Amino acid sequence: MTHLKTSTNLLDFDAQDLEAWCGERGEKPFRARQLLRWIHRFGVADFGQMTDLAKSLRATLLSSASIEAPAVLADHVSADGTRKWLLDVGLGNAVEAVFIPEESRGTLCISTQAGCAVNCRFCSTGKQGFSRNLSVAEIIGQLWLANRALSGLATGRETGQRPISNVVLMGMGEPLLNYDATLKALRLMLDDNAYGLSRRRVTLSTSGVVPMMDRLAADCPVALAVSLHAPNDALRDELVPLNRKYPLAELLAACHRYLKVAPRDFITFEYVLLEGVNDRPGQARELVALTRDLPCKFNLIPFNPFPDAGLSRPPRDAIRAFAEVLQNAGIVTTVRKTRGDDIDAACGQLAGEIQDRTGLAERNARVIPVLEVSA
Repeated sequence: MTHLKTSTNLLDFDAQDLEAWCGERGEKPFRARQLLRWIHRFGVADFGQMTDLAKSLRATLLSSASIEAPAVLADHVSADGTRKWLLDVGLGNAVEAVFIPEESRGTLCISTQAGCAVNCRFCSTGKQGFSRNLSVAEIIGQLWLANRALSGLATGRETGQRPISNVVLMGMGEPLLNYDATLKALRLMLDDNAYGLSRRRVTLSTSGVVPMMDRLAADCPVALAVSLHAPNDALRDELVPLNRKYPLAELLAACHRYLKVAPRDFITFEYVLLEGVNDRPGQARELVALTRDLPCKFNLIPFNPFPDAGLSRPPRDAIRAFAEVLQNAGIVTTVRKTRGDDIDAACGQLAGEIQDRTGLAERNARVIPVLEVSA
């Protein structure tokens, strides 16, 4: 009988896991810290290059461990410098990570699920359906790969720079519906032996999974962005179906609780502007009333079109008028500049030229025969 050799992917481990793994092999805790630095801070994938590890430990690593990030299927760079990686996560599934360079910072937007079960009306990712949660290695692997690519580590032409200063969990999926893996990935981002990011520079975006917001506040409070998109329950029920389970009153109460431990003294509300749906000045005044006693800022996102959306981006005058209502009420308000839309990397566009990256149609076809209807 032939036994297949299996190895442990160390990208799946946070500091605590790695210390336990080393301890099981008779290694001291400091070896785990060394490994974290080699893997995450220096982006090294070859155990033979980890020169300050004992030869015996390197031999153990070579025989029983690996460092495996998702394979890159495509790598696109936009005219504005935005860079998008399409990553293979197996079984026909693919996810995307997007790097957005700016003068004062470089932000990496990463995914936590293959597809998304929340199915917001204005988001192309949700139209793919939901396939599965990503593992820790698949989540942190996006940051690991991007760091290597952008700093030259992957090609051996190291620049000595760490271009990623901020990480946002705003890619494919709802992070709080993949809580355990997301939490470990967050801890790696914050670990000084790994990426050493501050809590203020890591932002988790949620559509409003109230119980998990409370868990995150207790376990690992990072900056929080909430996908709001409507000023009342009736409209939000249509745009964000999760609102039917956790309506606005419960969501805002959770935001108040989160602020007590948040690294920033405000909650960011994301608001995709849809022409004729949620972009009227009267709706902006509703938002002012809704958030009157909650320290917050608004990030207005003009809708980024995708095929068969049935929705449109408001004209500039309408966007300006909506923003002015919030600003005149003393709320810090920004209008997100569209970045990377020529490579389908803009907010809400993570579906791109491969329209069904979670294999939804193929899975459905196995269960429900596709019927051809002639006119």
